[in-house]
Amino acid sequence: MSEHGLTLIDAIQMAMQAEKQAADLYHNAVSQTANPLGKRLFNQLAEFERHHYKKLEELAASLQKQGKFIAYEDSPPFLAQSEVPVPEGAAAIPEANKMSMMQIIKMAQEAEVKAQNRYNDLATQTTNPVGRKMFEQLAQEEEAHYRLLRDVYWNLNDRSIWAWPKE
Repeated sequence: MSEHGLTLIDAIQMAMQAEKQAADLYHNAVSQTANPLGKRLFNQLAEFERHHYKKLEELAASLQKQGKFIAYEDSPPFLAQSEVPVPEGAAAIPEANKMSMMQIIKMAQEAEVKAQNRYNDLATQTTNPVGRKMFEQLAQEEEAHYRLLRDVYWNLNDRSIWAWPKE
């Protein structure tokens, strides 16, 4: 399947593990902030990553049992967040023993870029059109998550507001 000698099933299982780690990252981020909008954002991102995990699990099962790729069902769109002011410096100052929102968002951005790259690699290595389409869609969704996090970061850092657009 790849230059590293991974089979497609191995690569999918690695992607599943990464999706589980991403969902865990977002779940942990929920506990790192007292801000209800931060909790809402990270809960929604965790749910998207769990959706990716479930679809990859279904794909692996289908490939192992029937040798077939499955059609991918898109994740639901993000709900837009209207602009809500943040008290000055609140996004940058972590509570005791907690990361700042800016640190969490930067970590999440890095995870989303890695996921996008992983799915783009799988798409280029997959000759089946249904499989390629699924991996391309997953890559696009991870890119959308990155853009959302970039917008949240910018709004918090430059405008001191919680806001993100509808995807």
